[in-house]
Amino acid sequence: MRHQVYGKKLGRTMGQRNALFRTMITQLFEHERIITTKAKAQAIRPDAEHIITQAKRGLASGDAARVVYLRRLINGRVNSPDVMRKVFDVYAPRYAERPGGYTRILKIGPRKGDNSEMVILELVDNDRNKPKEATQTAAAAQPTSGARSLLRRIRGGAGNTPAATAGTTGDETPAAE
Repeated sequence: MRHQVYGKKLGRTMGQRNALFRTMITQLFEHERIITTKAKAQAIRPDAEHIITQAKRGLASGDAARVVYLRRLINGRVNSPDVMRKVFDVYAPRYAERPGGYTRILKIGPRKGDNSEMVILELVDNDRNKPKEATQTAAAAQPTSGARSLLRRIRGGAGNTPAATAGTTGDETPAAE
């Protein structure tokens, strides 16, 4: 029995699992949104939120030695120094007033090959979630996110036929008459 055993093994050895988690957390912080399986998203979510919380606490303390220590600690848990800087420079100030819950899991349906439940793991309050300005044109205001178009295709929504989406690239301007 698995009494009080923390975490999901995901059918991998410890080294493979650590590499997978490190890569997925790095990609989440780099792109602010990833598409993965439900089990993997649930496995990395606490670690990603803990990293943001550590960065927030480091900036709030104001102690330079603690900030250096936390930067080194987070740099060991992500694959890129640029992502580590982004956590401290972008995400920690963004979520300074938020008490927790920095990520969201959105279900998008089963994967076609093996029927695994796929989800979108994204950071809340990111630039993609903010409302668009009313001054944008109708073509530019349409969602350009790959995840949204994937959702539309999976759910079989209207407008996903090639004929319906042919003229919506947003690059064309109406001809002056």
